[in-house]
Amino acid sequence: MRYFFALLLGVAIGLPAAASPWEKVKAPSVGQSESIGTYNNGCLAGAEPLPLEGEGYQVMRSQRGRYYGHESMIRFLHDLSKSVHKLELGQLLVGDIAMPRGGRFSSGHNSHQTGLDADIWLKLSDGPLSEEELIDVQPLPMVHIKQYKINKKNWGDKQALMVQLAAADERVARIFVHPVIKEQLCQREWKDRDWLQKVRPWWGHYYHFHVRLNCPDGDSNCKAQPTPPPGDGCGAELASWKPQPKPKAKKEKVAKVKKKPKQKPLPPAQCMLLLRTPATG
Repeated sequence: MRYFFALLLGVAIGLPAAASPWEKVKAPSVGQSESIGTYNNGCLAGAEPLPLEGEGYQVMRSQRGRYYGHESMIRFLHDLSKSVHKLELGQLLVGDIAMPRGGRFSSGHNSHQTGLDADIWLKLSDGPLSEEELIDVQPLPMVHIKQYKINKKNWGDKQALMVQLAAADERVARIFVHPVIKEQLCQREWKDRDWLQKVRPWWGHYYHFHVRLNCPDGDSNCKAQPTPPPGDGCGAELASWKPQPKPKAKKEKVAKVKKKPKQKPLPPAQCMLLLRTPATG
């Protein structure tokens, strides 16, 4: 049985890399939204599509079909965009959420599998972008990666406030940003700093921030992460992310050992059933 599931997912040992079967499903299942499994090994039943545009936001690269989410994520994005619009911060640009039934991507994301993760760009536009612009929006880097410092030309009060608005929402479990962005948020004077606990440093998030919601009430098959460590995370924890100079190592000939590809865990059984369930019925 395990081998059958592995064949279905294209992850059995010896199989060439192929598109994930979840990417081939073009419609969500019917019924109420339910997140199943973990953020990086799960699926999404009863997904809702985020309308491609609404008050204060637009969906980018909709041709990829990654604008589906749990109903709680869709409500969260609507609420956040309204707050951003009300404060006149700019037009919110929403990136990937999840595929119609969640599940594993063939590349690009490890998480975003349960409809509870969403990427929001830190680039804010003054007004709506055209359909052509939305197809291939270019990122606006907030960090000088090699120098490990903030890009003052692009980062400012609007970006900081947008992250704060998202993190302060009780539905949010974590927000991932580049360590330099976390450092910038730590250095600001905030009346309430409790939300900083949720803002977690993570490489790669230098032009967008990644929102992760808590498992919704009633979704008994959704597996939550442990709560982030206590405190605002602005001390030793953040300092540990700063790159350290590497000592010069003596050149020695080392025999290269070819590593076997790590086999990915199989999704929960409910996800295997969901993958085969017709869109209507």
